Formats: sequence, structure tokens, C-alpha cells
Amino acid sequence: MVSMARADDGLGGTDAESVTVTDEWAETSVAVPAITAPSTLACFRSFGRKEGLDVRTIALADRDGIPATRSKYCDESIPVPSPHENLLAYKDALLSVAMRPDLKTIIPVRDVDVYVLAKYKDEFDQYVSTPWPDLETLAATQDRVRLFDAAEAAGVPVPETALLDSSGPDWDWNRKWIVKARYSILVDEYVDRYTPAEFLDPPKTEYLPRGSEPDIDRLRREMDHVPLLQEYVPTTEEYGFFALYDHGEPVATFQHRQLRGYSYAGGASSFRESVRIPALEEAGRDLLDHLEWHGLAMVEFLRDDETGEFKLMEINPRFWSSLPFSVQAGADFPYYYWQLANGDRDRIEHAYEAGMAGHLLRGELLYLRSILSEDVDLAEKPSFTSAVAEIARSMVEHPRFDCASVDDVRPFLWDMREAYNHYNGQL
Repeated sequence: MVSMARADDGLGGTDAESVTVTDEWAETSVAVPAITAPSTLACFRSFGRKEGLDVRTIALADRDGIPATRSKYCDESIPVPSPHENLLAYKDALLSVAMRPDLKTIIPVRDVDVYVLAKYKDEFDQYVSTPWPDLETLAATQDRVRLFDAAEAAGVPVPETALLDSSGPDWDWNRKWIVKARYSILVDEYVDRYTPAEFLDPPKTEYLPRGSEPDIDRLRREMDHVPLLQEYVPTTEEYGFFALYDHGEPVATFQHRQLRGYSYAGGASSFRESVRIPALEEAGRDLLDHLEWHGLAMVEFLRDDETGEFKLMEINPRFWSSLPFSVQAGADFPYYYWQLANGDRDRIEHAYEAGMAGHLLRGELLYLRSILSEDVDLAEKPSFTSAVAEIARSMVEHPRFDCASVDDVRPFLWDMREAYNHYNGQL
């Protein structure tokens, strides 16, 4: 028997109520790592708002103050170790939750989540449904060298890319380049000097100034591995192809075009619209089919302004931060994932409305902050006043928001407070 406590949230409410779980408990549950990005919240709201669906939602929280745990649709919150502090302890905590007789499956929302679930898939498979890839398949997405090789084999265009090594080719530094991590996470499977208990998120992409040779040794030290040098794709359009696959076959897909990111140079989506573009669908499916994918995937593309091609940037092999918008557009991926986990693939009815748009308000604030505080040589910076006006106009025309909801307001309030505290009131 396991007892879970409740904690005050500081906003006049509490985390999920205390519960006692016994082997005789008849309810069916789903566990989701609790993160600041809205994907966890989207899962809870999807299950809680689905008429006739009786699923208990469990947040796996490695710290206090996560907005999703304040949702009225979060039934229970279980503390777990931080994967940044001890990856093996985090795995053991997830496995302990998986052993609960009421739990049906776990939903990955971070790269480290799906890595742990894939690496120890045989252990989890004894207790829960496992609609995620094995480690070998996952590694072909988390190692971008392997990913770009797979894309070329599948006939999917990729930017010019090479390892940033001092022994590499003679690069023309007058061209536009970026430096990005080779691996989406740094763990022992990918970097030899790491132990199984260690995990690190690599530094963010660095935009190189034109005309000067970068300090390659510095970049390698800061990235903690040999990173990638990649051509800067001239584009004004970023796209996402989203999919749920079942052992190499697509179950549901969705597309959006990013209109604004966290930064004026790009990044995670703060404002986007749903689209249907056959060439984008073809590129996304060709790649995932080639990988014989299983589980969730967001395939990120840039449309080259000069060639019109969709060029692959990366694959996120888990739920994406803009998941609330996918659900609002009609693509209810958390429910699709639940149906697949329960063996109900044939009952999945996937559809969505193109031409809708929606916002993450915190992301819009970060976009404005980037205009005031960042200088990216390769990207054109808009004026602050025009950006404010554009955001205001788009909110009036498209009043659709990832976190803000009149029937579940506390996660939004907490999200705003968390953002304010994180940036020391500089928003």
C-alpha cells in the first residue's frame, strides 16, 4: 500500500489530494512526468475533459511549483528524483510507479524520459504498456549524425552538416553557420565518459558571426562533446510534423507552421497555426517510415526560402511543448496514445482543423524579451513596438491559449509566476 501526501501551492490551493493505493484499486491510471512546458498539462486536461473516460492522472514531479500539478485534472502527484541529479534513481522511481497495479502506461514529455523508458524497456514492459521505441531506434534520433544519415537514405533533404572538429574540412567562414549539439541529451550511451547515473542537457544552439573563424576548442568544451556545424537555412518559416506510430505504421498525424518562437531567431513555438501541406506530410512520413518508428515524434523542418524544400532540423521523440494547441485543433494525441496503449488502435479517429492558430502567453513574453536583450547576427530583429502590436492583433484574432483556461485557471497563474521568478522580473 502506498500513501501520497498533498502540499500547499501558495495560490490558495493544493496539489492533488492525498490518496491511498491498494492492489484492489479498480481505477486505471496514467503517469506523466511533470514539467513546466505545457505538454504535461495538455495530457491531464485531455483525459479529464474526455466524456466517458475514467482515467486517474498522476504527475511525477521532481520539484515543487510545476503548473500542471495545480490543475483540477491532476488527480495525484508523486515526488520523484531529478534525472539531472541521478538518472538511475529517476529510472527506479518510474519503475516503482509502473509496478502499481492500476497504472496502464507512462507518457514521455522530455528527451530524458523517453531515453530512460527506451533503455530499460524490457523492465517496464513487465508492468505497463510501452508505446515507445527501443533504444537502438531512439538513438537514431537523439544522435543527429545518425538522424541526418537516415534522412538522406529516406530521401529527405537536410542542411549541410559536419562534425565541428579541428581536423575537419576547410570551412568558408563568410557563409552563415550555426553550432548545435550532436546529441539531444548527453548520457553514457552517447558520450563514453558519462556514467549511467549522469545526464546533461547540452547547451543551446550558437549562431556564428559571419567572417570570423570560431574558437572550435571553446565550443567543444562548452558543448562537452564534439558538436555539429550546420549551414544556416535562409527561411522565414518553421514547420512541425507530429505523429503517433505503431511499429512502423502511422496512426495519427498533425502539422503546424510556427509564426513566432520564444526568440525572434526561432526556438520553441509561442504562436503557430495548423496546416495541411502534402509535401510536409510526405517528408515526415518518409523519415519515420524509414526508421520503422514506434511511439510519438515531432519532426521539425525549415522551409528553405531559396529552394522551397523542407529541410530536416531534428526529431523530438516524445510529446511536444505545443501539444495543447494540437489538441485544440482536434488532434487529441494524449487520447490517441492512451488508445494505442490499451490496444484500441482501430478505434482511433484522428482529424484536425487547418487554419487555426494559438498562443503560449509565456512564450510571447519571451519573444518580446528576446527583442530587447538578444542580438543574433544571422536573424533579422523586428522592432519592439511592431512586435507588441502584432502580438496584440493576433490575440484578438486568435484568442486560443495553451495554458490559460477559464475552467482550469490555476496552472496559468502558476506558470506566469514561475516565468517571472525564473527571469527575475525582467519580462
